[in-house]
Amino acid sequence: MDWQLLDTDRELWDRELESFVPPRIFDAHAHLYEMGHFTANPPRLCASGPAVAGWETFEERIGQITPRRQTGGLFFGFPATHVDFAKANEFVATETRRTDARGQMLIHPSMDPEFIRATVRRDGFVGLKPYHLFAAEKPTWEAAIPSYLPEAHVRIAHELGLSITLHIVRARALADESNQTVLRTYAERYPNARLILAHAGRGFNPHHTIVGIETLRGLPNIWCDTSAVTDCGAFEAIIRTFGHRRLLYGSDFPVSHIRGRCVALGDSFLWLNPENTKLDAAYAKLQFSLVGLESLRTLKVAALATGLTDPQVEDIFFGNAARMFDAQ
Repeated sequence: MDWQLLDTDRELWDRELESFVPPRIFDAHAHLYEMGHFTANPPRLCASGPAVAGWETFEERIGQITPRRQTGGLFFGFPATHVDFAKANEFVATETRRTDARGQMLIHPSMDPEFIRATVRRDGFVGLKPYHLFAAEKPTWEAAIPSYLPEAHVRIAHELGLSITLHIVRARALADESNQTVLRTYAERYPNARLILAHAGRGFNPHHTIVGIETLRGLPNIWCDTSAVTDCGAFEAIIRTFGHRRLLYGSDFPVSHIRGRCVALGDSFLWLNPENTKLDAAYAKLQFSLVGLESLRTLKVAALATGLTDPQVEDIFFGNAARMFDAQ
């Protein structure tokens, strides 16, 4: 069911989202990949989709979710345990040079900071993309931020004025005190590094973002993106605490093309999909939608709940990121 667009998806867009999503989009969180970038055990989502997902594939597939929209964005490789960093980064650099898009460098915590500096300058990257899977700490879902984003890499971002898209982990995400301390320390010590907290500060359980976002108030170099979040509580907390200008729309392509949604359960969360959920109800015909559409619906609910105007919604979809990355 992944990667497929159904009539029900088209109907959902036409009914609920056509009038909400602005004509221009800067997608601040999207992955490009080629199957040859994975040296072993490729991610299941990539293996079930196109063998090559470059700019044209992104443009075609994301157009299924947001039809008739002009879309650019910020792209990086697909982080996987067995990924060839050199090939993945070269591919992103090549694809983004062909368009008016921006690219981030996929980084490993063991990389020499001067190697990162040289690669960024050579390939024109505007930021860095670390990921917990590359941490030496096990299990990586409980890794501390410095184990996959060492301070030396943040210093390079500060010196070059780079963005960093950071998917924090640990059980309570932004509500975790150690995460809060590191984020505040990095942001204050390296003010020219622009931290983008992926997935609304990993707000898959919105209560974690609601609890934690207040600890980052007043830091002008922290943003959040909306990628793959399907519960509006985290978006609302960010808008109310930081203001709408610190929220960036992101599709998380190709995660956008998974059929399912994430729900908070207790102090954690669970991804529901056709394989782990029996959809059987006497009162309705139940059908999962694509994550990209569910996340857009969630953003719409948050915009309505916080009273955003049309220009403010346009900022989230385009203006905020355009200002950050000097996009037209």
